[in-house]
Amino acid sequence: MNYDFFGNTLKTMGQIFNLLSLSSAKIERLSRPDKILDFELSVPMDDGSIRKFAAWRVQYNDTLGPYKGGIRFHPDSNLDEVKALAALMTWKTSLMSLPYGGGKGAVKVDPRTLSQGELEKLSRAYVRAIWQDIGPRKDVPAPDVNTNSQIMDWMVDEYSVLSGNRQLAAFTGKSLNNGGAAGRDKATGWGGFVVLREFLRNRPDIKEKTVAIQGFGNVGSHLAKFLFDAGFKVVALSDSQGALYEPNGIDINKILSVKDKAGIIDRGVCYSLDGNNQCRIFSNGELLALPADILVPAALEDQINGKNVSQVKAKVILEMANGPVSQEADAELKEKKIDVLPDILANGGGVAGSYFEWEQNLAGETWPEGGYLKKLEEKMEESFQAVKETKERLDLDWRLAAYARAIGRVADAL
Repeated sequence: MNYDFFGNTLKTMGQIFNLLSLSSAKIERLSRPDKILDFELSVPMDDGSIRKFAAWRVQYNDTLGPYKGGIRFHPDSNLDEVKALAALMTWKTSLMSLPYGGGKGAVKVDPRTLSQGELEKLSRAYVRAIWQDIGPRKDVPAPDVNTNSQIMDWMVDEYSVLSGNRQLAAFTGKSLNNGGAAGRDKATGWGGFVVLREFLRNRPDIKEKTVAIQGFGNVGSHLAKFLFDAGFKVVALSDSQGALYEPNGIDINKILSVKDKAGIIDRGVCYSLDGNNQCRIFSNGELLALPADILVPAALEDQINGKNVSQVKAKVILEMANGPVSQEADAELKEKKIDVLPDILANGGGVAGSYFEWEQNLAGETWPEGGYLKKLEEKMEESFQAVKETKERLDLDWRLAAYARAIGRVADAL
């Protein structure tokens, strides 16, 4: 991967360091991770062979509380990416006013190439490598790209064995039968929906509310459902295999009903709202250039960059992935007066939801889904209003306003 994700993140942070006139000592502390764990996992395969996997855990900053951040399994993962994601988590938890710092983890692997047994062995090996550096009050991992509640269940079990007692609060994003929170799987999508809803209260010019969503995993699919139920017209969806476009709108309920059986791309099943099931099948890149009011990159970083930003026609971009817009693209979008609701705000529902799960585990409580999502909605509304106030007070765009509030809180605590 040629994209300098961490460098791109540092450039945005640098603008805020200058704006806040931070001391050189604070800038030095906020520009470097506290600790980098760079290691290799040896995992026995079903055929008797041993495969080695590069793996990382970056603990960026714990000024406001324990490190917090997901673990992703992806063949393109690298240390630069993990450092950038750990920094973003630091600002995200601060922006959400959570008692957390920021961290991130990854294993360089395509989990689709592993059997269920091999995946469990890999998950447990990862925990064995880092267990002394994590814990409920030290560093609390969670799911990320290509990881899920089953993987978190294996990890919390391994951690409990190694630490000598059952500690459900050591990981979040677990299954409901293993200390998970009802509603946690919807948290990131629900949070993004609330942020977009609050933003659109001040945009009466966006009337039809057409939406294109790049990425139809956990985040993209739940967001699509919330948008569809609220009357938005979802005109495009994509996953790693390609994209669907139906200008008359896609029936999200029907798409979700067939997703687990046939996939939404391979069979070309579109389910248009007007009854016409013929829809255009095309690439992820083409989706970014569609004439939709709202563009939602919900896949990976560096999707909108200097090469394709000129093709973007949306009026607002909701960043549900981490780092999907490069700094070069960000500047051009600002010139084109396209609002970008930044990742550390838009997808903050994931870590806020994780906090509520952690809180339940520490207290030995179980909350109903309705109460959980209501608390999350209030947290997202509060965070949006805080960024809006900062934006107006300092005359900044949405991204810089979010960073200013987040970095300012950590700098003050230092």
